[in-house]
Parts: sequence; structure tokens; C-alpha cells
Amino acid sequence: MDVSLTAAHWVYLGGIVVILGTMLMRKNIVVPAVIGTFLTAFVFSDSLVTGLASIFNASLVAARELFNIFLIISLVTAMLGALRQMGADRLMVAPFRRVMRGGTSSFVVLAVVTYTISLFFWPTPAVPLIGAVLIPVAIRAGLPPMAVGMAIAICGQGMALSSDYIIKVAPGLSAKSAGVDPDVVADRALVMSLIVGLTALLIAYFTQRRHMRRPAPELLTDWESRAESDFGKPGGDAPDGGAAPTGDGTTGRAPAQTATTAAPQASTTVLAEPVTASARQVIDDTFKSIRAAKTFAVLVPTAYLAFIVYLMVGKFTDLVPDLKGGDAAAMVGGIAALILFAAAATNDKKGFLETTSEHLIDGLVFAFKAMGIVIPIAGFFFIGNGDFSAAILGLPADATGPTLLFDLVNAAQSHLPQNAFVTSFGILAIGMIAGLEGSGFTGLPLTGSLAGALGPAVGMDPATLAAIGQMGNIWSGGGTLVAWSSLIAVAGFARVPVLELARKCFVPVVSGLVLSTALSVLIF
Repeated sequence: MDVSLTAAHWVYLGGIVVILGTMLMRKNIVVPAVIGTFLTAFVFSDSLVTGLASIFNASLVAARELFNIFLIISLVTAMLGALRQMGADRLMVAPFRRVMRGGTSSFVVLAVVTYTISLFFWPTPAVPLIGAVLIPVAIRAGLPPMAVGMAIAICGQGMALSSDYIIKVAPGLSAKSAGVDPDVVADRALVMSLIVGLTALLIAYFTQRRHMRRPAPELLTDWESRAESDFGKPGGDAPDGGAAPTGDGTTGRAPAQTATTAAPQASTTVLAEPVTASARQVIDDTFKSIRAAKTFAVLVPTAYLAFIVYLMVGKFTDLVPDLKGGDAAAMVGGIAALILFAAAATNDKKGFLETTSEHLIDGLVFAFKAMGIVIPIAGFFFIGNGDFSAAILGLPADATGPTLLFDLVNAAQSHLPQNAFVTSFGILAIGMIAGLEGSGFTGLPLTGSLAGALGPAVGMDPATLAAIGQMGNIWSGGGTLVAWSSLIAVAGFARVPVLELARKCFVPVVSGLVLSTALSVLIF
């Protein structure tokens, strides 16, 4: 197919090249994306007004398409804030401490718990939760700190986040740009993420196994006594082993939990004296808060486990409707909202209307801090997509927008090897390069757009290529391969140097990505 390229095509191509180069230099790509949007629209329309308006329109179109993602993140984060306030978040993982009796069992438990929590709540809340409760137990059981960091990073920031199978933010971004079904991308990304993750875990385990030691309290004492300079975490753990702040400014240790822990000690002193009415009230309130935390620690996993069962029944039988991506995400948000209301009412019966709003505001602020950068970046890549370019360029509602990226790919087909393996590994490499920016999701509009354009040319399903690009982008930038990502939080809780942790994860993760990509071409 002959494609006539215009000046707008070359400007758009130049914008992509500049964005990739900026990523390689580990710089933020918002400014190049916005300038690229302006120049592309200006050259296409030959109108300064259209060029300036496109800066706003591109972000508006991207925000409209992606707001459901922001909303689900905010609801889940708000729910976790309410649970953290009562200390239920710590109790949810406490039972796992009973089975962590050695290095190997601790490695397995850390991997399973991190993956499970991260799959439902994302790694950001999972890391402080595990760091506050399970990491000290694993260290005492003989698991070396580096193995702790690798297990958490691979299973949370890598395996769970790269598939994002429950919340489906990442598959939604990839599928939207590729023009395919998000559920298909999610299913294939889940399989690929498991291949990458299990491969990386096996390599990590056998490389760290020789460093495992016999369980001993002294191991925990030595680990807790490490100074900040030993692991180089900005704003790291307190010397006494207190929880470090996460990226959203919260801590792994809930204020309510601290009060709960301290209260029984205070009550012991009070009971030595005649118990006053006020002291009795304090004791009663303390035990009520403990019972509430225990109740919600059981309720939340049970609710989401029931949801998983519902999804599985709908997927494999006709007993209940098979929920698709948007409906499933809406269910996750609905469950989170109801639990938020119940937890807020339990924490503060009189003022729960106000505290619920505060948690929701905190959730929205976190969502935009975590994902807001994606909006102008997605806007640039949307202007190259025919489904969105008309709205960005201010064309009439019935007009067909330009397909800049698709045209560029078609024009280059004669110069590209018509080989599925070469294309797949090319998409993987682009995804990994895009991940160097450090956020994990900003490259998904690029890899998704390329997958939609290149898939038909090489006889591959664009959903498969989009999932491959998603693997490269999130495993690289989500927090396993680059030290300036959320890997900092993992290193801080494990108390290991973040650069060393990234270096140790490189061979296991890249080996898994290569194997997963090769198998995906053969399987899908």
C-alpha cells in the first residue's frame, strides 16, 4: 500500500524520536509530548490557533478516555486509607507470619503475599504493608535482605503490576491505543507476566539461596541496626525499624494501629489502681477498635475473594454474566466504595461523612499524582490515532481524523522485516526503553499504538503485541530494572542499596522477558 507522507507525518515521527531519546536520558517526557502535539497540529492544519487549541484538546480527550482508570485508583486508595486508620491493613497479612520459619518458606510466602495484594491493590500499598509486618519475620527466619527485595520487586512491581489483571489500568491503556479488546490484552498479559515472573523468581532464588542462614533473633537485630547510609534510601526507615513513607506520603505503620498497640500497656498500669469511669471507657474503646480491625481484616479479603470466584464462574460457565473489562473494574470500585463507607463509619461514627470525603480526596490526589503525567503523554499519541485525532484537531464531528502513526508504519513496511519474532522483540525493546522514564505506564500509549499499526503487517494479533510492549514497559519502569522508580521504596523497606537491587534483578527479569516474548509468538 502506497502512503503519501506529509510534513505533519514527519513532525509526528520526530516527536516520537525525541520522546524516546528523552526517556533514554532519564528525563521527564511531558514537555516533549506537549510540544510534539502542538507542532503536529500546527503543521497539519497550518493554523496557530488549532496548534494551541490542540494542547488542551489532546489532554481533554485523553482525560475523558482515561478517567475511569483514575476513579478506580482513587476509590481503592481511599478504602485502604480507611483500613489503615483502624490498623486492619496490618492484620490482613499477620497470619502469614506463622508459616515463615526458614529462608525458603519466607521467600515463597513473601512472593505469594506480595503478588496477591499487589494484584488487587497495586504495589504502592502492598510494599509498606509487607515491609511493616512480614519483612522483619523473613529476616529473622534467615532470608537475606537482598532476596527480600528481589522477591517483593519481582512479584509486586513486576508480575502483578505488568498484568494488572484485576484493576486493569495497564491493559486498558494498551488496548485503547491499539484499538483492541482490553480483556484480550489482559488475558495475554496475565500469561506473559506469569512466565516472566516465575522465571525471574527461580533465577533469583537459586542465586540468593547460598546466602540464606539459620533462623536467629540476632539476624533481625543486625538488620534493624543498619544505618540509612548502608542502603541509600532517601527518607528511609527509622533506625528502630519504623516504616518508611511511600510515594503517596503515607507510611506503612497506621496511626490507629500504633495507638492500638500502646493502649493495652497503658491499661495494665491503670488496672493497678481503682478503675475510674474514664479509664474503663478508654479500655472499652480500645477493645472495640481491635475487634473492628479484626472484622475488616477478614471482610476485605473475603469480599474480593468472592468477587474473584464470581469472575471465574462467569468466565467458564453460564451461571452468571461474564463481566468484561469495564464492568469488572466498576465492580472493584463499587466494592471498595462500600468498604470505605463502612470502615469510615466504624472509625468515626459521628463524623464519618466528613472523614469519608477526606479519604476520597486523598485517593483522588494520589491517583492524579501517580497517573496524571500520563494524560498529556497519551494526548500526543492519541493525535496519531485516527479514532481520536479529529477531536484533538478540532475537525467536524463527522470528519475522519488523520492516522499519522498508521501511515508511518505502512510507509516503512517495505524497509521492515516481515517477521513476527523481529517485530515482537522490537516492541519489547521499545517498551523497555519507554520504561526508563521510571513511572511504568507512560510508554503504554506508544507500545499500544505501534502494536495496532504493526500487528496486521506481520500477521500477528495486535493484542499480543500490545501485551508484549506492556511487559517491557512495566517490568522496566514499574519498579524492577530502574533505580529511580518505585523500586526505591522496596529497597528502603528491605534496607539494601537500590542500585544494587536493580542490578541483581536485571538478569532474572530480562531472561524472563526474552522467554515470555518468544513463547508468546509461538502460543498466540
